[in-house]
Amino acid sequence: MKTFTEIIILKPHPQILKEAGFSISKKIKFDINAREKLQFWTQNNCVMIKQTQNNNTFWQEHTFILELNQNIGFNALLKKLNELGYRKTFFVKTPLEYAIRGSIIDIFAINYVNPIRIDFFGNKVNQINFIEKSITANFDNFEEYISFDQNFLKSLKPGDYIVHLDHGIGVFQGFETIKANKYYVIGYAHNDRLLVPLDKIDKLTPYIGFTKPKISRLGGSLWLKSRKKAKENILKFAAELLKLYANRSISRRSLYLPDDSLFNDFEAQFEYPLTPSQQKTLNQIKYELENNSQPIEHIICGDVGFGKTEIAFRIAFKAIVNNFQVCLIAPTTILADQHFNLAKERFKKMPVNIGLLSRAISKKNQTQTLQLLKEGKIDFIIGTHRLLSNDVFFKNLGLLIIDEEQKFGVRQKEKLKKMKSSLDVLALSATPIPRTLNLCLAGIKNISIINDPPQGRQPIQTIIQPFSWKIVKTAINNELRRQGQIFFLHNRIISIIKPYAKLKQLFPKARIDIIHSKLPEKVLLNKIHRFRNGKIDIMLATTIIQNGLDLKNANTLIVENSLKLGLADLHQLRGRIGRSDKKAFAYFLYPTKQLKDNAVLRLNYLKEYSQLGDGYKLALKDLEIRGAGNILGKEQSGVINRIGFNLYYEMLSRAIEHLKSTNL
Repeated sequence: MKTFTEIIILKPHPQILKEAGFSISKKIKFDINAREKLQFWTQNNCVMIKQTQNNNTFWQEHTFILELNQNIGFNALLKKLNELGYRKTFFVKTPLEYAIRGSIIDIFAINYVNPIRIDFFGNKVNQINFIEKSITANFDNFEEYISFDQNFLKSLKPGDYIVHLDHGIGVFQGFETIKANKYYVIGYAHNDRLLVPLDKIDKLTPYIGFTKPKISRLGGSLWLKSRKKAKENILKFAAELLKLYANRSISRRSLYLPDDSLFNDFEAQFEYPLTPSQQKTLNQIKYELENNSQPIEHIICGDVGFGKTEIAFRIAFKAIVNNFQVCLIAPTTILADQHFNLAKERFKKMPVNIGLLSRAISKKNQTQTLQLLKEGKIDFIIGTHRLLSNDVFFKNLGLLIIDEEQKFGVRQKEKLKKMKSSLDVLALSATPIPRTLNLCLAGIKNISIINDPPQGRQPIQTIIQPFSWKIVKTAINNELRRQGQIFFLHNRIISIIKPYAKLKQLFPKARIDIIHSKLPEKVLLNKIHRFRNGKIDIMLATTIIQNGLDLKNANTLIVENSLKLGLADLHQLRGRIGRSDKKAFAYFLYPTKQLKDNAVLRLNYLKEYSQLGDGYKLALKDLEIRGAGNILGKEQSGVINRIGFNLYYEMLSRAIEHLKSTNL
């Protein structure tokens, strides 16, 4: 693919074609020769078109310029393409077509030889590529067509679930050739079979869901009922989201003041220099706050331990300096407690009052904190879901920070935003929701990536092997010899005492303790504090440790059965170690009897993406393997199970566009 910094999309209007040297008295076919001529004319007249657009409504209406890094709404571009006369298809085959796949838009413009691929990141144009393949209107060579579209159909294996738009969910059974024509063979209930010719594959999408789907029967009513019910649910859900976004889009707050000497002092107190991507992220968010009165919605994606929290603290202090209260919500008591202690240390030289609210706090202290918060005497409140309770009130809340954003469902996040329509929202995530969902559901206007590892940080060595106590003994002894600490993960509370007994037998002198979600929160926090202070050598735990814990002396992780966890979960667990300049080791072990194809694939990806900054790539791979996770909440997950994620996303996008157009 060849990358460009800008492209100009033309509408097939007689005046433009005449300008380009075509005889408009003749019928023009947009074959490769005509497109070559138009592309040459476009390149030669690029400056003229850009200048003329500024003061000529004709050129504004009949041409569109798209530039690299341009901020443009994803849906705004789709609307513009429709206005220019381009037709939406599943795959672009001929001029005047465009197709959507997640955050990618393929456009077959009349004035370019090859289709254009636009890759969005949030609402920003991330890449503009011309696909280096000679494309004509006829796709006689099917293999070329598949490689051009990079479509999922190329990697289908017999037994994979697949969705036919008209007939529902079936099982791909392979290919069949009849009279020199090749067909996809899809199996349905009661041994029904459907043959799909290659020129009808735009009806097919992969099935991505959370559970084993119910297979449809050809000619039955199940699929039609499922689509109808899904459409009703999606329209309702889309209306809820649009109502909230409409309120936020017309809300305004005062512009933030530029940095003052107090803020500069706060920045200078940080002991490490910011990495380039940290600094870029900070500058982006500052610019939004100082130059845009519409409330921001910004997500920071950064791998575990890459410094998202420091950026969040700086933006929090900027909000406080501008007389706003700040709320930081975390998914677990452990993480909220860690943020609270870190914030107290980070802000100790600043005139900032910090509070903590979670169910681990005594009722008396909760009541006192709530009163101080309501009176505006707490500047920065940190807590768990307890902050969502109906008895929580603020005097002047201005900034909401959501840590581990992927752990909160859509409705939970929307409830937080309803606290105040002009609320600025900053979300942090190490394993972000894939871009397709960011664009459609999260309402995010800007996304920043922190992809530079801190100085001295080393990649974590990832070991994937069948489980044996011999491996465990060697790994733990190696860590204890260098006076380090170990996480040992066993994810079943009911049987956690068994590995505890074995560890006590193997390491009689080691200090071993257990943590899991059933422990009282005060007991849980006490054990974490003891581990942090070096009073525990081996922490036997469930996945309660996976979110955000920052313990620099813990540099060996052993996961007893990696097959029970998703790829993003395993990567989050790996992020609990390797947070210093010491070499860290992650052992992802598994019982060989349970090893299946998807498990092998997931573990191989975990080893492949073990470099610093690979978290985002893993999040996308996890979507491919397991589906979209539970980020939409239980109700929406049920809809996805019935029709598949790809069709759900397509229907939701259409519902949002329909509601927008009818409400204009």
